[in-house]
Amino acid sequence: MKSATPCSMQNNLNVVAIGGGGGTVQVLTGMRKYTPNLTGIIAVTDTGRSTGKVRELALIPAPGDIRNALGTLAGENSAIEHLIQHRLKVPHFQQLDGVAFGNLMLAALTQMKGDFGQAVEAMREMLRVDVRILPVTTHNTHVCAELVDGTMIEQELNVRALGKPPIKHVFIQDRMARAYKPCLEAIANADLITIGPGSLFTSVLACLAFEELSAAIQASRAKVVYICNNTTQPGQTDGLGLFDHVYQINTYLKGRLDCALLNSRVPSDALRAVYAKDGVQVLLPGAADVAQIKALGVKVLVEDLAQLTEGKRELYDKQDSIRHDPAAVAAALVRLLSQPL
Repeated sequence: MKSATPCSMQNNLNVVAIGGGGGTVQVLTGMRKYTPNLTGIIAVTDTGRSTGKVRELALIPAPGDIRNALGTLAGENSAIEHLIQHRLKVPHFQQLDGVAFGNLMLAALTQMKGDFGQAVEAMREMLRVDVRILPVTTHNTHVCAELVDGTMIEQELNVRALGKPPIKHVFIQDRMARAYKPCLEAIANADLITIGPGSLFTSVLACLAFEELSAAIQASRAKVVYICNNTTQPGQTDGLGLFDHVYQINTYLKGRLDCALLNSRVPSDALRAVYAKDGVQVLLPGAADVAQIKALGVKVLVEDLAQLTEGKRELYDKQDSIRHDPAAVAAALVRLLSQPL
């Protein structure tokens, strides 16, 4: 394993964060304070909402999480950030109603450049984002799942659907689809690889389901840390605890996970009740969770990491959850890097 100390991080620490366009950005935002060498590897297999509409129109990988990552990292003072995050209001034409303009921009750039990866880089340059953002693949493919009863489900919108049996595991629909080569190169050069937080099956494991990406992590000399979700997610992780989340990650990595980072900050009873109405349960570590995770050979770090609010956020056609505090997560990661595993 590589190790680093805070005083050596400013120029030398290479961090790769893997997941979706929300949780991964929280990690990258926090780590900006400690190093300029940041790469986000983002899932591109979503099919719902605005992303699904643009995928159907342009036949490209899912642009939504990429757009959101770049827009958030650009900052609210960026005029173009407001443009790419703007959602069209055309109720008379449902195919475009609610579509984020940046998703259409990525579709246009893909046609101009002839490559989705180059399109993402072009948007990053337009936004002057100092963090490298990579799609996990440039293939137009989907995440699928096998449920515990043996049923096979295709495409992300169905994988996260409510009222079905629990998910057993996920896989990539097109077995010829490959992880984007720059992602593998970034992992090979990483000192720290973070996984999550984010939708367990449709974002995080949708990345690790690319076998060469998982193999690259297994071969890496970096410290590999899973930042566990603070809540369950209806349709995906109903009834799953912290150990179950960590177990899934460790299984896809074939035991390569070094550490699990768990939140201990307790939300108010009122906030928990608000989420419970939507079937969202808060995940807090107990002695049994910690013991089970340690039995996997995974180190456990319990910290106050949640970013608590008075109520839940209203998101576009999406379920809210309790997010992580970027500064708290980054500080915990930096402390972890200076410790032996």
